[in-house]
Amino acid sequence: MITPALSSAHDKSREESKDESITALALAARGGDPDAVDLFVRALQRDVRRYVTFLGADPQSADDLTQDTFLRALGSLHRFEGRSSARTWLLSIARRAVIDSVRYTTSRPRLSDTDDWQSAAERVQPRGLPGFDDGIALAELLDALPDDRREAFVLTQLVGLPYAEAAGVSDCPVGTVRSRVARARTSLIEWLDDAERGTPAAAAA
Repeated sequence: MITPALSSAHDKSREESKDESITALALAARGGDPDAVDLFVRALQRDVRRYVTFLGADPQSADDLTQDTFLRALGSLHRFEGRSSARTWLLSIARRAVIDSVRYTTSRPRLSDTDDWQSAAERVQPRGLPGFDDGIALAELLDALPDDRREAFVLTQLVGLPYAEAAGVSDCPVGTVRSRVARARTSLIEWLDDAERGTPAAAAA
């Protein structure tokens, strides 16, 4: 029988192995291997798209932001030295792409407001997360979180980054990430309980 601790250690080891493989691909791509470039993009495309969507970007622009992230990454790949995992490095670029997009969008007149956030986010939300399978939309709950807590939760619980690497992406101490994730979890659990009782979710404190 596999204990939860052994299962967790196995998952962590598998995730670390995956990150090492992707980082090796990035280094090979930096050296000019076209096959490595293709495999690198394929390996992280889903993570990047999920991240930019849940970070609060316009969901209709998620594909464009994902493409922009990879264009930026491939353009600066010659500077990647493997000091952090390629996934952490790429998600940092994705974060900047989202910030730039938001700044650009808010600096120009908005012609329409027809974004269907919930349906778009639900299309990319992970399945099978404990507690999120009883008709409660994870995307809707995450949208109610403060931006910093939502980002920390998405990076660690959905994308699967270790806390230290999530701290690198968010440019904050690892203890801050742990605190944000804990508070996000508390809020989400409370809202799930409220939903089961038919009580509207309160605004995040």
